[in-house]
Amino acid sequence: MTKIELTVDGAAVSDDVEPRMLLVQYLREKLGKTGTVIGCDTSNCGACTVHLDGTSVKSCNVLAVQANGRTVTTIEGLADAAEGELHPVQEAFRECHGLQCGFCTPGMIMQAVDLLAENPDPTEEEVRLGMEGNLCRCTGYHNIVKSVLHAAKSTEGATA
Repeated sequence: MTKIELTVDGAAVSDDVEPRMLLVQYLREKLGKTGTVIGCDTSNCGACTVHLDGTSVKSCNVLAVQANGRTVTTIEGLADAAEGELHPVQEAFRECHGLQCGFCTPGMIMQAVDLLAENPDPTEEEVRLGMEGNLCRCTGYHNIVKSVLHAAKSTEGATA
């Protein structure tokens, strides 16, 4: 077992984990962060995307021990729970119907937040390129792209 200490969604956590435990398993099984979805376990689909020190990563491709001393944000950590408000990207996905079954949605939103942090005013092509590592098996991506572009417009002048 290896001791890890990290911050998850603003809370300091400390645990003993097996060195081979994936970050996605740690978040779901040890911390109950089930919004982080296991989609493929091969880093192909992006459903497990979280932020590690502010950058999106596929948590099925990161060991929990690699997050030691770092900050992880999950889909549960995006919304302002105290105020009962969704993050602007979450709100845009709701408003623009950027989901169908919802399985890929947490990863899509986490990737979109990172994309907009890097490029607050993307073109449609830039959104499509920035989201290409996240797969949706239900849609043609039209409303996902529309949602990201809507979020960019609704957060103009502010960081996503």
